[in-house]
Amino acid sequence: MLLYTDAMKQYILALDQGTTSSRAIVFGLNGNVCAKAQKELRQFYPKPGWVEHDPEEILKSQIEMAKRAANDALKGKGKIAAIAITNQRETIVVWERATGRPVAPAIVWQCRRTSDLCEKLKKAGMEKEIRKKTGLLIDPYFSATKLMWLFDNVPGLRKRAENGEIAFGTIDSWLLFHLTGVHATEPSNASRTMLFNIHSGEWDEEILQELKIPRNVLPAVFPTSGVFGYTEKITGSPLPVSGVAGDQQAALFGQGCIRPGNAKNTYGTGCFLLMHTGKAPVLSRNGLLATVAWDLGKGLEYALEGSIFVAGAALQWLRDEVGILDDVEESGRIAAAVPDTGGCYLVPAFVGLGAPRWRPDVRGALVGLTRGTGRGQIVRAALESIAFQTKDLVGAMEKAGGRMMDSLKADGGACRNDFLMQFQADILGRPVARPRVFESTALGAAFLAGLGVSLWNRLSDVERLCALGDVFKPSLEAASADKKYRLWKKAVAAAEAFAGG
Repeated sequence: MLLYTDAMKQYILALDQGTTSSRAIVFGLNGNVCAKAQKELRQFYPKPGWVEHDPEEILKSQIEMAKRAANDALKGKGKIAAIAITNQRETIVVWERATGRPVAPAIVWQCRRTSDLCEKLKKAGMEKEIRKKTGLLIDPYFSATKLMWLFDNVPGLRKRAENGEIAFGTIDSWLLFHLTGVHATEPSNASRTMLFNIHSGEWDEEILQELKIPRNVLPAVFPTSGVFGYTEKITGSPLPVSGVAGDQQAALFGQGCIRPGNAKNTYGTGCFLLMHTGKAPVLSRNGLLATVAWDLGKGLEYALEGSIFVAGAALQWLRDEVGILDDVEESGRIAAAVPDTGGCYLVPAFVGLGAPRWRPDVRGALVGLTRGTGRGQIVRAALESIAFQTKDLVGAMEKAGGRMMDSLKADGGACRNDFLMQFQADILGRPVARPRVFESTALGAAFLAGLGVSLWNRLSDVERLCALGDVFKPSLEAASADKKYRLWKKAVAAAEAFAGG
Protein backbone atom coordinates (compact mmCIF):
# COMPACT_ATOMS: atom_id res chain seq x y z
CA MET A 1 0.00 0.00 0.00
CA LEU A 2 1.32 3.45 -0.91
CA LEU A 3 1.25 5.80 2.06
CA TYR A 4 1.69 8.92 -0.08
CA THR A 5 0.68 9.95 -3.57
CA ASP A 6 2.90 11.82 -5.97
CA ALA A 7 0.37 14.65 -5.88
CA MET A 8 1.52 15.37 -2.33
CA LYS A 9 4.96 16.20 -3.75
CA GLN A 10 6.96 13.85 -1.58
CA TYR A 11 10.46 13.38 -3.02
CA ILE A 12 13.43 11.13 -2.39
CA LEU A 13 16.92 12.53 -2.99
CA ALA A 14 19.45 9.91 -4.12
CA LEU A 15 23.15 10.68 -3.85
CA ASP A 16 24.92 8.61 -6.50
CA GLN A 17 28.67 8.87 -5.88
CA GLY A 18 30.39 7.04 -8.74
CA THR A 19 33.87 6.46 -10.05
CA THR A 20 33.84 9.26 -12.59
CA SER A 21 31.26 11.67 -11.17
CA SER A 22 29.18 12.75 -8.20
CA ARG A 23 25.50 12.83 -9.06
CA ALA A 24 22.28 13.64 -7.26
CA ILE A 25 18.84 12.65 -8.52
CA VAL A 26 15.46 13.53 -7.09
CA PHE A 27 12.66 11.00 -7.63
CA GLY A 28 8.94 11.34 -7.20
CA LEU A 29 7.03 8.53 -5.56
CA ASN A 30 6.04 7.27 -9.01
CA GLY A 31 9.71 6.52 -9.72
CA ASN A 32 10.12 9.34 -12.22
CA VAL A 33 13.14 11.63 -12.24
CA CYS A 34 12.20 15.15 -11.11
CA ALA A 35 15.64 16.78 -11.02
CA LYS A 36 19.28 15.82 -11.36
CA ALA A 37 22.75 17.32 -11.13
CA GLN A 38 26.14 15.89 -11.97
CA LYS A 39 29.80 16.88 -11.65
CA GLU A 40 32.76 14.97 -13.06
CA LEU A 41 35.35 13.71 -10.63
CA ARG A 42 39.08 14.05 -11.27
CA GLN A 43 41.05 10.84 -11.67
CA PHE A 44 44.64 10.59 -10.42
CA TYR A 45 47.16 8.04 -11.73
CA PRO A 46 50.35 8.60 -9.68
CA LYS A 47 51.98 5.38 -10.95
CA PRO A 48 51.12 2.75 -13.59
CA GLY A 49 48.18 0.70 -12.30
CA TRP A 50 47.43 3.13 -9.46
CA VAL A 51 44.12 5.02 -9.30
CA GLU A 52 43.26 7.63 -6.68
CA HIS A 53 40.53 10.17 -5.86
CA ASP A 54 40.53 13.23 -3.62
CA PRO A 55 38.14 12.42 -0.71
CA GLU A 56 37.47 16.11 -0.07
CA GLU A 57 36.51 16.59 -3.72
CA ILE A 58 34.14 13.63 -3.48
CA LEU A 59 32.45 15.10 -0.41
CA LYS A 60 32.28 18.67 -1.66
CA SER A 61 31.02 17.77 -5.12
CA GLN A 62 28.42 15.33 -3.77
CA ILE A 63 26.94 17.86 -1.34
CA GLU A 64 27.03 20.56 -4.02
CA MET A 65 25.12 18.35 -6.47
CA ALA A 66 22.66 17.30 -3.77
CA LYS A 67 21.84 20.92 -2.97
CA ARG A 68 21.45 21.80 -6.66
CA ALA A 69 19.12 18.87 -7.41
CA ALA A 70 17.05 19.46 -4.27
CA ASN A 71 16.68 23.16 -5.06
CA ASP A 72 15.56 22.37 -8.61
CA ALA A 73 12.98 19.86 -7.40
CA LEU A 74 11.63 22.07 -4.63
CA LYS A 75 10.93 25.11 -6.79
CA GLY A 76 7.33 23.96 -6.67
CA LYS A 77 5.50 22.73 -3.59
CA GLY A 78 6.72 19.69 -1.75
CA LYS A 79 9.49 18.35 0.44
CA ILE A 80 12.34 15.86 0.49
CA ALA A 81 11.07 12.93 2.56
CA ALA A 82 14.27 10.87 2.60
CA ILE A 83 17.86 10.73 1.38
CA ALA A 84 19.52 7.69 -0.19
CA ILE A 85 23.19 6.99 -0.79
CA THR A 86 24.64 4.68 -3.40
CA ASN A 87 28.33 4.56 -4.11
CA GLN A 88 31.31 3.17 -5.93
CA ARG A 89 32.26 0.12 -3.90
CA GLU A 90 35.65 -1.13 -2.63
CA THR A 91 37.16 2.38 -2.88
CA ILE A 92 38.44 3.32 0.58
CA VAL A 93 38.99 6.45 2.62
CA VAL A 94 40.82 6.65 5.95
CA TRP A 95 40.28 9.77 8.05
CA GLU A 96 40.80 11.35 11.45
CA ARG A 97 37.82 10.89 13.73
CA ALA A 98 38.38 14.22 15.49
CA THR A 99 38.67 16.43 12.41
CA GLY A 100 37.08 14.37 9.62
CA ARG A 101 40.14 15.04 7.47
CA PRO A 102 41.45 12.23 5.24
CA VAL A 103 44.96 10.99 6.00
CA ALA A 104 45.64 9.92 2.40
CA PRO A 105 44.01 9.98 -1.03
CA ALA A 106 41.13 7.59 -1.61
CA ILE A 107 42.39 4.35 -3.15
CA VAL A 108 39.97 3.49 -5.95
CA TRP A 109 38.56 0.03 -6.61
CA GLN A 110 40.42 -0.08 -9.94
CA CYS A 111 43.82 0.43 -8.27
CA ARG A 112 46.26 -2.50 -8.59
CA ARG A 113 48.98 -1.34 -6.20
CA THR A 114 48.37 -4.24 -3.83
CA SER A 115 48.93 -7.02 -6.38
CA ASP A 116 52.15 -8.20 -4.69
CA LEU A 117 50.48 -8.09 -1.27
CA CYS A 118 47.65 -10.24 -2.60
CA GLU A 119 50.13 -12.78 -3.92
CA LYS A 120 51.74 -12.98 -0.47
CA LEU A 121 48.36 -13.70 1.11
CA LYS A 122 47.70 -16.43 -1.45
CA LYS A 123 51.10 -18.01 -0.82
CA ALA A 124 50.36 -17.88 2.90
CA GLY A 125 47.37 -20.13 2.21
CA MET A 126 44.61 -17.64 3.01
CA GLU A 127 42.63 -17.93 -0.24
CA LYS A 128 40.42 -20.81 0.92
CA GLU A 129 39.48 -19.13 4.21
CA ILE A 130 38.81 -15.76 2.55
CA ARG A 131 36.70 -17.42 -0.13
CA LYS A 132 34.65 -19.44 2.36
CA LYS A 133 33.96 -16.61 4.79
CA THR A 134 33.62 -13.57 2.53
CA GLY A 135 32.55 -15.04 -0.82
CA LEU A 136 35.40 -13.13 -2.48
CA LEU A 137 38.73 -13.93 -4.06
CA ILE A 138 41.97 -12.41 -2.85
CA ASP A 139 42.42 -9.56 -5.32
CA PRO A 140 43.55 -5.89 -5.28
CA TYR A 141 39.99 -5.03 -6.32
CA PHE A 142 38.71 -5.39 -2.76
CA SER A 143 39.20 -3.03 0.17
CA ALA A 144 41.20 -5.04 2.71
CA THR A 145 44.61 -4.97 1.07
CA LYS A 146 44.18 -1.26 0.26
CA LEU A 147 43.83 -0.61 3.99
CA MET A 148 46.81 -2.87 4.74
CA TRP A 149 48.88 -0.91 2.23
CA LEU A 150 48.05 2.37 3.95
CA PHE A 151 49.07 0.95 7.33
CA ASP A 152 52.38 -0.11 5.81
CA ASN A 153 53.05 3.14 3.96
CA VAL A 154 51.61 6.04 5.98
CA PRO A 155 53.98 6.70 8.92
CA GLY A 156 52.34 6.32 12.32
CA LEU A 157 48.94 5.35 10.89
CA ARG A 158 48.73 1.92 12.49
CA LYS A 159 49.55 3.30 15.94
CA ARG A 160 46.96 6.05 15.56
CA ALA A 161 44.41 3.46 14.45
CA GLU A 162 45.13 1.28 17.49
CA ASN A 163 44.62 4.36 19.67
CA GLY A 164 41.14 4.91 18.20
CA GLU A 165 42.02 8.11 16.34
CA ILE A 166 41.38 6.77 12.82
CA ALA A 167 38.24 5.73 10.94
CA PHE A 168 38.10 3.56 7.83
CA GLY A 169 35.27 3.18 5.37
CA THR A 170 34.09 2.76 1.84
CA ILE A 171 32.60 5.85 0.18
CA ASP A 172 29.19 5.38 1.78
CA SER A 173 30.81 5.56 5.22
CA TRP A 174 32.80 8.67 4.25
CA LEU A 175 29.62 10.45 3.15
CA LEU A 176 27.55 9.23 6.10
CA PHE A 177 30.15 10.41 8.59
CA HIS A 178 30.19 13.92 7.18
CA LEU A 179 26.44 14.15 6.64
CA THR A 180 25.20 12.61 9.88
CA GLY A 181 28.21 12.21 12.18
CA VAL A 182 27.58 8.44 12.26
CA HIS A 183 30.42 6.04 11.38
CA ALA A 184 28.46 3.28 9.69
CA THR A 185 28.02 1.15 6.61
CA GLU A 186 25.61 -1.63 5.57
CA PRO A 187 26.03 -5.24 4.37
CA SER A 188 26.18 -4.73 0.59
CA ASN A 189 29.22 -2.46 0.97
CA ALA A 190 30.72 -4.35 3.91
CA SER A 191 30.65 -7.56 1.90
CA ARG A 192 33.02 -5.99 -0.66
CA THR A 193 35.84 -5.33 1.80
CA MET A 194 37.16 -8.91 2.16
CA LEU A 195 36.71 -8.43 5.93
CA PHE A 196 33.00 -9.24 6.33
CA ASN A 197 31.68 -12.71 7.08
CA ILE A 198 28.69 -13.06 4.77
CA HIS A 199 27.32 -16.00 6.78
CA SER A 200 27.32 -14.37 10.23
CA GLY A 201 26.70 -10.83 8.94
CA GLU A 202 29.56 -9.44 11.03
CA TRP A 203 33.16 -8.30 10.64
CA ASP A 204 35.28 -11.44 10.84
CA GLU A 205 37.60 -11.30 13.85
CA GLU A 206 39.94 -14.04 12.60
CA ILE A 207 40.50 -12.32 9.25
CA LEU A 208 41.09 -9.00 11.00
CA GLN A 209 43.72 -10.61 13.23
CA GLU A 210 45.44 -12.37 10.34
CA LEU A 211 45.56 -9.16 8.28
CA LYS A 212 46.57 -7.11 11.36
CA ILE A 213 43.69 -4.65 10.98
CA PRO A 214 42.51 -3.01 14.23
CA ARG A 215 38.82 -3.71 14.83
CA ASN A 216 38.13 -0.18 16.07
CA VAL A 217 38.74 1.45 12.66
CA LEU A 218 35.71 -0.30 11.16
CA PRO A 219 32.22 1.21 10.88
CA ALA A 220 29.09 -0.18 12.51
CA VAL A 221 26.95 -2.28 10.15
CA PHE A 222 23.29 -1.19 9.87
CA PRO A 223 20.52 -2.73 7.70
CA THR A 224 20.52 -1.48 4.10
CA SER A 225 17.05 0.04 4.46
CA GLY A 226 16.32 2.05 7.60
CA VAL A 227 17.33 5.33 9.23
CA PHE A 228 21.11 5.75 9.57
CA GLY A 229 20.93 9.31 10.90
CA TYR A 230 19.81 12.82 9.99
CA THR A 231 21.48 15.64 8.10
CA GLU A 232 20.79 19.35 7.74
CA LYS A 233 23.57 19.88 5.21
CA ILE A 234 21.37 19.62 2.12
CA THR A 235 18.29 21.76 2.76
CA GLY A 236 18.97 23.22 6.20
CA SER A 237 16.26 21.05 7.76
CA PRO A 238 16.91 17.62 9.30
CA LEU A 239 16.38 14.89 6.71
CA PRO A 240 16.67 11.14 7.31
CA VAL A 241 19.30 9.15 5.44
CA SER A 242 17.28 5.95 5.24
CA GLY A 243 18.73 3.83 2.45
CA VAL A 244 22.36 3.01 1.61
CA ALA A 245 23.67 0.42 -0.84
CA GLY A 246 26.66 -0.26 -3.05
CA ASP A 247 25.96 0.83 -6.59
CA GLN A 248 25.58 -2.62 -8.11
CA GLN A 249 23.26 -3.95 -5.44
CA ALA A 250 21.26 -0.73 -5.69
CA ALA A 251 20.91 -1.27 -9.44
CA LEU A 252 19.77 -4.86 -8.83
CA PHE A 253 17.05 -3.53 -6.54
CA GLY A 254 16.19 -0.69 -8.92
CA GLN A 255 15.64 -3.20 -11.73
CA GLY A 256 13.17 -5.09 -9.59
CA CYS A 257 15.44 -8.13 -9.31
CA ILE A 258 14.14 -9.03 -5.88
CA ARG A 259 13.49 -12.72 -6.47
CA PRO A 260 15.98 -15.61 -6.85
CA GLY A 261 17.06 -15.99 -10.48
CA ASN A 262 16.46 -12.34 -11.43
CA ALA A 263 19.59 -10.81 -13.05
CA LYS A 264 20.81 -7.48 -14.39
CA ASN A 265 23.97 -6.07 -15.94
CA THR A 266 25.09 -2.51 -15.24
CA TYR A 267 27.02 -0.90 -18.09
CA GLY A 268 29.13 1.83 -16.56
CA THR A 269 32.83 2.50 -16.04
CA GLY A 270 32.99 -1.24 -15.50
CA CYS A 271 30.31 -3.88 -16.02
CA PHE A 272 28.68 -5.73 -13.17
CA LEU A 273 26.39 -8.70 -13.68
CA LEU A 274 24.41 -9.72 -10.60
CA MET A 275 21.87 -12.49 -10.08
CA HIS A 276 19.72 -12.66 -6.95
CA THR A 277 20.22 -16.01 -5.19
CA GLY A 278 17.89 -15.65 -2.21
CA LYS A 279 18.53 -16.20 1.49
CA ALA A 280 21.68 -18.31 1.07
CA PRO A 281 24.98 -17.44 -0.62
CA VAL A 282 26.11 -19.48 -3.62
CA LEU A 283 29.87 -20.03 -3.54
CA SER A 284 30.95 -20.35 -7.17
CA ARG A 285 34.02 -22.24 -8.35
CA ASN A 286 34.27 -20.53 -11.73
CA GLY A 287 35.43 -17.04 -10.88
CA LEU A 288 32.17 -15.49 -9.69
CA LEU A 289 31.71 -13.82 -6.33
CA ALA A 290 29.14 -14.45 -3.62
CA THR A 291 28.05 -11.12 -2.22
CA VAL A 292 25.35 -9.65 -0.01
CA ALA A 293 22.53 -8.10 -2.03
CA TRP A 294 20.91 -6.22 0.88
CA ASP A 295 19.35 -6.47 4.30
CA LEU A 296 15.83 -5.05 4.49
CA GLY A 297 15.72 -5.63 8.23
CA LYS A 298 14.69 -9.26 7.89
CA GLY A 299 18.09 -10.86 7.36
CA LEU A 300 20.67 -10.95 4.59
CA GLU A 301 19.82 -11.70 0.98
CA TYR A 302 22.51 -12.65 -1.49
CA ALA A 303 23.64 -12.41 -5.10
CA LEU A 304 26.16 -13.93 -7.46
CA GLU A 305 28.33 -11.32 -9.14
CA GLY A 306 30.73 -11.10 -12.03
CA SER A 307 32.81 -7.95 -12.45
CA ILE A 308 34.31 -6.41 -15.58
CA PHE A 309 36.87 -3.78 -14.65
CA VAL A 310 36.84 -1.78 -17.88
CA ALA A 311 33.69 -1.23 -19.95
CA GLY A 312 32.65 2.38 -20.53
CA ALA A 313 36.14 3.33 -19.33
CA ALA A 314 37.45 1.95 -22.64
CA LEU A 315 35.49 4.66 -24.47
CA GLN A 316 36.78 7.29 -22.07
CA TRP A 317 40.30 6.04 -22.87
CA LEU A 318 39.66 6.49 -26.59
CA ARG A 319 38.44 10.01 -25.84
CA ASP A 320 40.95 11.20 -23.27
CA GLU A 321 44.17 9.34 -24.08
CA VAL A 322 43.98 8.22 -27.69
CA GLY A 323 42.00 11.19 -28.99
CA ILE A 324 39.95 9.42 -31.65
CA LEU A 325 36.64 10.05 -29.90
CA ASP A 326 35.40 13.55 -29.13
CA ASP A 327 32.32 12.46 -27.21
CA VAL A 328 31.56 9.04 -25.73
CA GLU A 329 27.92 9.45 -26.72
CA GLU A 330 28.83 9.47 -30.41
CA SER A 331 30.48 6.03 -30.20
CA GLY A 332 27.33 4.17 -31.28
CA ARG A 333 26.92 6.25 -34.42
CA ILE A 334 30.60 5.81 -35.34
CA ALA A 335 30.47 2.06 -34.73
CA ALA A 336 27.30 1.63 -36.80
CA ALA A 337 28.90 3.49 -39.72
CA VAL A 338 31.24 0.55 -40.43
CA PRO A 339 30.00 -2.96 -41.24
CA ASP A 340 32.31 -4.68 -38.75
CA THR A 341 35.65 -4.30 -37.00
CA GLY A 342 37.59 -5.79 -39.90
CA GLY A 343 38.88 -8.51 -37.59
CA CYS A 344 40.09 -6.02 -34.97
CA TYR A 345 39.55 -6.92 -31.30
CA LEU A 346 40.21 -4.75 -28.25
CA VAL A 347 40.88 -6.48 -24.93
CA PRO A 348 40.57 -3.55 -22.48
CA ALA A 349 42.49 -5.16 -19.61
CA PHE A 350 44.03 -1.84 -18.59
CA VAL A 351 43.86 -2.80 -14.88
CA GLY A 352 43.78 -6.58 -15.33
CA LEU A 353 40.98 -9.02 -16.08
CA GLY A 354 38.10 -9.51 -13.66
CA ALA A 355 35.65 -12.40 -13.60
CA PRO A 356 35.74 -15.13 -14.62
CA ARG A 357 39.51 -15.10 -15.26
CA TRP A 358 40.87 -12.91 -12.42
CA ARG A 359 44.22 -12.05 -13.97
CA PRO A 360 45.46 -8.77 -12.41
CA ASP A 361 48.73 -9.12 -14.34
CA VAL A 362 47.14 -8.96 -17.82
CA ARG A 363 47.17 -5.64 -19.67
CA GLY A 364 45.20 -4.33 -22.61
CA ALA A 365 45.70 -5.54 -26.18
CA LEU A 366 44.53 -4.44 -29.63
CA VAL A 367 44.87 -7.35 -32.05
CA GLY A 368 43.98 -8.12 -35.66
CA LEU A 369 45.10 -4.75 -37.01
CA THR A 370 45.38 -4.25 -40.76
CA ARG A 371 46.20 -1.30 -43.00
CA GLY A 372 42.45 -0.77 -43.28
CA THR A 373 41.87 -0.50 -39.53
CA GLY A 374 40.63 3.00 -38.76
CA ARG A 375 38.75 5.05 -36.24
CA GLY A 376 35.39 3.37 -36.84
CA GLN A 377 36.76 -0.15 -36.48
CA ILE A 378 38.57 0.65 -33.23
CA VAL A 379 35.56 2.40 -31.69
CA ARG A 380 33.36 -0.51 -32.71
CA ALA A 381 35.86 -2.98 -31.24
CA ALA A 382 35.73 -1.09 -27.94
CA LEU A 383 31.94 -1.34 -27.81
CA GLU A 384 31.95 -4.97 -28.85
CA SER A 385 34.48 -5.78 -26.11
CA ILE A 386 31.87 -4.77 -23.52
CA ALA A 387 29.36 -7.24 -24.98
CA PHE A 388 31.93 -10.03 -25.26
CA GLN A 389 33.02 -9.63 -21.64
CA THR A 390 29.36 -9.71 -20.59
CA LYS A 391 28.86 -12.95 -22.50
CA ASP A 392 31.82 -14.41 -20.58
CA LEU A 393 30.03 -13.56 -17.34
CA VAL A 394 26.62 -14.81 -18.44
CA GLY A 395 28.10 -18.21 -19.33
CA ALA A 396 29.88 -18.48 -15.99
CA MET A 397 26.79 -17.38 -14.05
CA GLU A 398 24.45 -19.79 -15.79
CA LYS A 399 26.85 -22.61 -15.00
CA ALA A 400 27.16 -21.59 -11.35
CA GLY A 401 23.46 -20.88 -10.87
CA GLY A 402 22.28 -23.95 -12.72
CA ARG A 403 19.75 -22.07 -14.83
CA MET A 404 19.55 -20.24 -18.16
CA MET A 405 18.68 -16.58 -18.36
CA ASP A 406 15.76 -16.00 -20.68
CA SER A 407 16.75 -12.36 -21.03
CA LEU A 408 19.11 -9.81 -19.53
CA LYS A 409 18.10 -6.54 -17.88
CA ALA A 410 20.48 -3.69 -18.66
CA ASP A 411 21.13 -0.40 -16.91
CA GLY A 412 23.91 2.14 -16.47
CA GLY A 413 25.01 4.99 -18.71
CA ALA A 414 26.12 2.81 -21.63
CA CYS A 415 22.71 1.10 -21.88
CA ARG A 416 21.60 4.24 -23.71
CA ASN A 417 23.83 3.13 -26.59
CA ASP A 418 21.51 1.37 -29.05
CA PHE A 419 24.41 -0.16 -30.98
CA LEU A 420 25.82 -1.77 -27.85
CA MET A 421 22.43 -3.08 -26.69
CA GLN A 422 21.69 -4.61 -30.09
CA PHE A 423 25.13 -6.20 -30.36
CA GLN A 424 24.74 -7.52 -26.82
CA ALA A 425 21.48 -9.22 -27.78
CA ASP A 426 23.10 -10.58 -30.95
CA ILE A 427 26.13 -12.04 -29.19
CA LEU A 428 24.07 -13.50 -26.32
CA GLY A 429 21.35 -14.86 -28.58
CA ARG A 430 18.61 -13.62 -26.24
CA PRO A 431 16.72 -10.38 -25.60
CA VAL A 432 18.26 -7.49 -23.71
CA ALA A 433 15.80 -5.18 -21.93
CA ARG A 434 16.54 -1.75 -20.58
CA PRO A 435 14.33 0.05 -18.06
CA ARG A 436 11.95 2.91 -18.64
CA VAL A 437 13.94 4.94 -16.11
CA PHE A 438 17.64 4.64 -16.97
CA GLU A 439 18.79 5.68 -13.50
CA SER A 440 18.45 2.20 -12.00
CA THR A 441 21.26 2.60 -9.47
CA ALA A 442 19.94 5.82 -7.96
CA LEU A 443 16.36 4.57 -8.27
CA GLY A 444 17.18 1.39 -6.35
CA ALA A 445 18.76 3.43 -3.56
CA ALA A 446 15.69 5.68 -3.54
CA PHE A 447 13.40 2.66 -3.23
CA LEU A 448 15.48 1.41 -0.28
CA ALA A 449 15.30 4.84 1.38
CA GLY A 450 11.55 5.04 0.80
CA LEU A 451 11.01 1.63 2.36
CA GLY A 452 13.25 2.73 5.24
CA VAL A 453 10.83 5.50 6.23
CA SER A 454 7.64 3.65 5.19
CA LEU A 455 6.88 5.66 2.07
CA TRP A 456 6.11 2.17 0.77
CA ASN A 457 5.14 -0.76 2.97
CA ARG A 458 5.53 -3.70 0.59
CA LEU A 459 8.12 -4.83 -1.95
CA SER A 460 5.33 -5.34 -4.44
CA ASP A 461 4.71 -1.57 -4.40
CA VAL A 462 8.30 -1.03 -5.51
CA GLU A 463 8.26 -3.90 -7.98
CA ARG A 464 5.35 -2.34 -9.87
CA LEU A 465 7.40 0.80 -10.47
CA CYS A 466 10.24 -1.09 -12.22
CA ALA A 467 8.81 -0.84 -15.73
CA LEU A 468 10.74 -2.00 -18.79
CA GLY A 469 11.44 0.26 -21.75
CA ASP A 470 13.06 -0.93 -24.99
CA VAL A 471 13.73 -4.60 -25.64
CA PHE A 472 16.48 -5.54 -28.13
CA LYS A 473 16.04 -8.93 -29.80
CA PRO A 474 18.81 -10.97 -31.48
CA SER A 475 19.18 -10.34 -35.20
CA LEU A 476 22.53 -12.04 -35.94
CA GLU A 477 22.76 -15.65 -37.08
CA ALA A 478 23.99 -17.94 -34.33
CA ALA A 479 26.91 -19.17 -36.47
CA SER A 480 28.15 -15.62 -37.04
CA ALA A 481 27.79 -14.77 -33.35
CA ASP A 482 29.68 -17.92 -32.36
CA LYS A 483 32.54 -17.12 -34.77
CA LYS A 484 32.91 -13.59 -33.40
CA TYR A 485 32.96 -14.93 -29.86
CA ARG A 486 35.59 -17.57 -30.69
CA LEU A 487 37.85 -14.85 -32.08
CA TRP A 488 37.28 -12.75 -28.97
CA LYS A 489 38.48 -15.63 -26.81
CA LYS A 490 41.58 -15.92 -28.99
CA ALA A 491 42.26 -12.22 -28.50
CA VAL A 492 41.97 -12.62 -24.71
CA ALA A 493 44.29 -15.64 -24.85
CA ALA A 494 46.85 -13.54 -26.72
CA ALA A 495 46.73 -10.85 -24.02
CA GLU A 496 47.12 -13.49 -21.32
CA ALA A 497 50.06 -15.08 -23.17
CA PHE A 498 51.79 -11.69 -23.42
CA ALA A 499 51.40 -11.19 -19.67
CA GLY A 500 52.84 -14.61 -18.98
CA GLY A 501 55.73 -14.15 -21.36
